[in-house]
Amino acid sequence: MPTGQLFIVSAPSGAGKTTILKQVIAELPALSFSVSHTTRPPRANEIEGRDYYFTARDRFEHMRAEGKFLEWAEVHGNLYGTSLVSVTEQLATGIDVILDIDVQGARQVREAEDLRPVSIFINPPSLAELERRLSGRGTDPRETIDLRLENAVREMADIGRYDHLIVNDELSEATTMVKAVVLAERSRIRRAFSGRSLPEIVPTG
Repeated sequence: MPTGQLFIVSAPSGAGKTTILKQVIAELPALSFSVSHTTRPPRANEIEGRDYYFTARDRFEHMRAEGKFLEWAEVHGNLYGTSLVSVTEQLATGIDVILDIDVQGARQVREAEDLRPVSIFINPPSLAELERRLSGRGTDPRETIDLRLENAVREMADIGRYDHLIVNDELSEATTMVKAVVLAERSRIRRAFSGRSLPEIVPTG
């Protein structure tokens, strides 16, 4: 059975990454979203096991010490991590897996052997637009928004490390572009034939 492709998707907070990924996963078969562990509290619309595994900090640190995370990072004072077993088991069944992780985690995954991830960075059209989106949420105080904007500038410095850059100026277009990256990877000969010899093509006429 062919193994699945691992995709890394990163973006500054407020760039629209979560909305895009939910739509892409809903529209493409055999594509799974890796649910991360986090120590931050859930937001009002978030569900345990669907959006995140909300984990006590001491439990998270114990899992990290045992090597159970493919990657982990501290973002905005909270810890986030991706289960190594969950990802590798899904890939082994031929399912493509999307990791929604920040630039710190992306660096770690790139260093992992045999995973050969394809990476996508989703960027807002401008910092001014990012600020407007963060303010429009109505969920964060001003100091949190300012911190997210500062972090966004640092995260954008890693854009050159990614295979694809998609600017989320128009949501449907950005979603289509992410889908196009996934489908293009699936069409590669190395994926389509999974190491088998190519079929013989006999000329006619």
